Amino acid sequence: MSALVLVIACILATAVGYRLLGAVPSLLHTPLMSGMNALSGITVLAALLAAVESPTPLGRALASVAVALAMVNVTAGFVVTHRMLRMFKGGSAKETA
Repeated sequence: MSALVLVIACILATAVGYRLLGAVPSLLHTPLMSGMNALSGITVLAALLAAVESPTPLGRALASVAVALAMVNVTAGFVVTHRMLRMFKGGSAKETA
């Protein structure tokens, strides 16, 4: 694929995602975040596969950076979701995270 096609696909995906997420009611934000955490997990698997399959050291390095960043995204997503769900429990029950 040419770079122009990839840039156009990225712009279209960003625009469609923005429009779709803007239409989601507030009550569905927590389930949507959980779904995004699952999607980020798939991104980690794809980055791991890219790291294994890459024939060049630069490709392996870039894929390793992608794995690290995707894992940060997954971890932060689960932490934020956990905090949001803890808010809904109410009461004086404090959990240690």
